[in-house]
Amino acid sequence: MRYLLWMAVCLLACEKEPVPAGPTAYRISKTITYNDVAVDVIIDKPAREEVDVLLVFHGTVQFDSNLPAAGTMALDKFKGILDRSDMMIVSVLYPQEHVIFGDNIIQGEAALLWVKHRASQELGVRIGKVFMAGHSQGGYMVTRLNTLHPSDGVIANAPGPLNLVYRCQLEESGQIPAGAVCNRLRSVYGSTGSNPEAYVERSLLNYTKGFQADILFVQGLQDSPIQMYSWPIFKEAVANCSDCRGYQWVEIPGGGHDALFESPEARAAFNAFLGRR
Repeated sequence: MRYLLWMAVCLLACEKEPVPAGPTAYRISKTITYNDVAVDVIIDKPAREEVDVLLVFHGTVQFDSNLPAAGTMALDKFKGILDRSDMMIVSVLYPQEHVIFGDNIIQGEAALLWVKHRASQELGVRIGKVFMAGHSQGGYMVTRLNTLHPSDGVIANAPGPLNLVYRCQLEESGQIPAGAVCNRLRSVYGSTGSNPEAYVERSLLNYTKGFQADILFVQGLQDSPIQMYSWPIFKEAVANCSDCRGYQWVEIPGGGHDALFESPEARAAFNAFLGRR
């Protein structure tokens, strides 16, 4: 009920924010729709009639009422490390609270396809290249989307969950506190012991083939033990991909979960990656 109420409020608010005409700089919220899938986005546009686009995805939130704040934070963080001032940033407020983990890929896909095929007409701009970038669960989203649709490049910072079997087993055994992601999976599929395949299917380790664009992975090597347990396995799986476009690793010794936004080396790699494409 809370999610439906929030969506109703957001839809009304988004309807009150018309898109300014002409080469005007603005930041607006908008509900976009593609293939009958709706999702809210925050659009930060420079004062240009032709723009490249950076589509960004925030990390995990506990409640969908926190999506506007999370989407704004992701937009500001990526804008803060971006050397270019001529890119339009579109932050995707994909739902999490009432969704089985991984099912929200349909909202991420709708946002990507809207940017590629409808944004020019609806916003009155000419769109050039389209990039995707995500942090944490947002990194999971852009990595998965890279197996579905081409773009001009993808950046994933600390993408995960990499291994839901491992993570949810730790919760089931009481070694770490229980969380909403594993609780929802368990309520639908049972435990990791009784139905590990369901957890494997939704783990990022299951999406290491068929990358359709070059991708830059950034990982702080002092991230959480859960992330780092599966990171070498993930790297090996990507390296063994026979049908992937190019991939690049930037690992930051001493860096944590936010390494992309805190490390000068990671920031330089991020901008160099965008600049080469």
